[in-house]
Amino acid sequence: MRRNDYAPRPAHLKWLLDSDPAIRWQAMRDLTGESPNAIAAERSRVATEGWGARLLAAQSPAGHWGWGPPGWRDDLPKEHRGLLIALYALVVLMDLGLDPASKQARKMIGRVDRRLKFKWLNNRPFLQGETEPCINGRILGVGAYFKEPNDALARQLLAEQLEDGGWNCEAPKSRRSSFHTTICVLEGLLEYERASRKSAAVAKARKRAENYLLERGMFRSLRTGEVIDKRWLRFSFPPFWHYDVLRGLDYLRNAGIKPDSRVRAAAEIVMERRHQNGRWPLNLLHPEFIPLEMETEVGSASRWNTLRALRVLRWSLSQ
Repeated sequence: MRRNDYAPRPAHLKWLLDSDPAIRWQAMRDLTGESPNAIAAERSRVATEGWGARLLAAQSPAGHWGWGPPGWRDDLPKEHRGLLIALYALVVLMDLGLDPASKQARKMIGRVDRRLKFKWLNNRPFLQGETEPCINGRILGVGAYFKEPNDALARQLLAEQLEDGGWNCEAPKSRRSSFHTTICVLEGLLEYERASRKSAAVAKARKRAENYLLERGMFRSLRTGEVIDKRWLRFSFPPFWHYDVLRGLDYLRNAGIKPDSRVRAAAEIVMERRHQNGRWPLNLLHPEFIPLEMETEVGSASRWNTLRALRVLRWSLSQ
């Protein structure tokens, strides 16, 4: 497929730019090539307008974002639910591109840093992480983005990397990696490296984990070649902890990985998801919760999926 067949048309760009600041500034950076000053000015509005401002306003002075609606994750104690929602909210604020240097971000992460604790882990501060690599990968990324890189948490994750190159929250019971856990850790390690923590050990670990995904074509069993989970071929935002092909490809693009033949089939999946109007739909919603609604109508055109698909295809068709 030729690159021009999937280049954003003026109508698509207008639709993306006529949106929330979180969409606008990323479209300006990734698709329209605006000046750094214009991009930074638009990004600064995430803290004061739209989705970013609403999610920031939902944080309590105690640092959390509530415990969820009635019936949500009743299998978990209240404290666990609250910390899980806090993690989801922090990751979404990072994905929105909230400027970590803004006064709103400093106030928000200060509350988290001072007040959120894992009480069942001897009151361990939230940004020091807990026990599962899927959660710790996200906490590592959030901490590196908003506060400071946590070297001890990074070392813990590197020590937990499995022989096949990825990670799994079920380890050591399971010795096979999970795409879900692996993408969460990869994203965290990338933010950690970008926070002036580059090292040969981290680079080697990321390379091994990236190869874990690439050797499987981003969605297939290494042993049988079958699609591991058909839900991975359908796209949602936010993904929370869930892996899908678009999330995996967007990570590789963001990390500056040179695309090769191993991403071709996954990129074709992204192409196939485009509707005739040139936009990508919201394929599904995950059951996780944050106190913010962005795009909620499954089947309707999704600016998040369209933005991410267009930049992924620009990257994958660049060679």
